[in-house]
Amino acid sequence: MNIYFVCTGNTCRSPMAEAIFQSHNKEGMDVRSAGIYAMEDGDISENAKQVIREAGIDFTHYSRQVNEEDIRWADLVLTMTTAHKQMIMQAFPFAADKIFTLKEYVRPYGSHDVSDPFGGDAHMYRQTFLELTQLTNELHMKLNEEE
Repeated sequence: MNIYFVCTGNTCRSPMAEAIFQSHNKEGMDVRSAGIYAMEDGDISENAKQVIREAGIDFTHYSRQVNEEDIRWADLVLTMTTAHKQMIMQAFPFAADKIFTLKEYVRPYGSHDVSDPFGGDAHMYRQTFLELTQLTNELHMKLNEEE
């Protein structure tokens, strides 16, 4: 199962989701992340690095822009917001059946957007990290049920 997390710049939410998901070391599950407006080979935000490190996760990341090759590679494309989902569906209509917001995929009720900590302090990043930890745990449970 190939999972592709997508956010805006690939410096906060999607790399945190990738790091958390990867840390579960589930056999047969690969993960990548990218951003709709990402700068190629940019650095992850300092606060994102800090909260990933605080969680004891060893993770190195350089930002990547969403591309067709990765969309085709993915079994699931999980975006951080409804707006991201709509942009990806518009750019890659052939993949519409595998594009969801992360929240929509694991919790089909309520808000479908993951809060964006960009520009916030470390506390804000920790809150988003906790939200993504819960969502990726729910994602693992859902994927295990589908096996």
